Amino acid sequence: MGEDRAVGTPVLRRLNTAAVLRAVRGRAPDPLRLAELVELTGLTRPTVGQAVDDLVEAGWLQQHDPAAASRHGGRPAVRVSLRGRAAPVLGLDVGPHTVSAGVSDLAARRLAAVRRPVGRSEAGHLLRAVDEVVGRALGEAGLGADEIAGVVAATPGIVDPGAGRVLLAPSVPGWTSVDLAGHLRDRFPCPVQVENDANLAALAVAGERGTLLAVQWGERLGAGVVIDGRLHRGSGAAGEIGFIRPPGRVPETGDGRGPLERTIGAEAIAARARRAARRHPESALRHGEPDAASVFAAAAAGDAAAQRVVEAVAATFAQAIAPAVLVLDPDAVVIGGGVARAGPVLLTAINRHLTELTLTPPAVEFSGLAEDTVLTGALHLALDEVWRRLTV
Repeated sequence: MGEDRAVGTPVLRRLNTAAVLRAVRGRAPDPLRLAELVELTGLTRPTVGQAVDDLVEAGWLQQHDPAAASRHGGRPAVRVSLRGRAAPVLGLDVGPHTVSAGVSDLAARRLAAVRRPVGRSEAGHLLRAVDEVVGRALGEAGLGADEIAGVVAATPGIVDPGAGRVLLAPSVPGWTSVDLAGHLRDRFPCPVQVENDANLAALAVAGERGTLLAVQWGERLGAGVVIDGRLHRGSGAAGEIGFIRPPGRVPETGDGRGPLERTIGAEAIAARARRAARRHPESALRHGEPDAASVFAAAAAGDAAAQRVVEAVAATFAQAIAPAVLVLDPDAVVIGGGVARAGPVLLTAINRHLTELTLTPPAVEFSGLAEDTVLTGALHLALDEVWRRLTV
């Protein structure tokens, strides 16, 4: 192309600038020299220099002291990196029992994280909790609402991704009557998206894996499905595994939970432990009021009654997801949510049962993000949307 620093159509100049911006993002938060950007983009040095000048002027990139990059004398190298606060984003994880908010900068560095338990899973109470954690997260990040470049809110239930409306949310009475997207748009003058929480968990853990079943397992159970690297929503209700009916008697609760949730959700695990403790007074489960975490801890310590509870939970989970594994043949099943802290005692049992029920059992693993999985997915999606607007 020759000396193209000051030539080219506006469209070509924008394409070149987008290429440089993508290259810088790929190495964020580390700074890059112009020579590295030339190599990464395949553009000429004058083109890269012009793009960098434009991006610095627009506030998307920042220059670093060139003296720090000079090691062998001579002319020091200019280095640039993302100016993270140019476009920070807000993520929300709105659950029936906990609401979390986080803020990340353009380089995906977490600027704030706030988590608040919710006493009542009622729509009005939940919306007030949303407002509270949003305010606290903005304060922690030192940002105003007008500085946020994108918002993504995760919610339980079936969501119309186009309209951002919650169509079905049995775990939160009255939640379908709340316009969560509209409520957030009243506060933030930027694009706002509302997405199913399990779908965002899938995006958070997908990585380079082609096909994935990402299970959110706490009080509720849901799953996000990634097929060939793309999120699969179906008609809007893909992954609602909490409504699978497992074999045997399913307890009735009248709280909108699905059959599988009523059988092996966190509260159901605790209820199993209480029953086991009554039958086995020698068990460690007799001490205090057992919850899911104490069941897994007791099982790991060798408590026979707790081990039987874990075995039954693992068997029920494997039986529930085995048909999906046989249909999808996923590369992995990744479990997030509170149960992801159960440790090897549960994972080993699930793997054993799933091996017996499937032809090519996938790797089953816990998400290292645990309860933070959904919030991480919300922030990733918000950042992806900001980058899409920047680089198209």
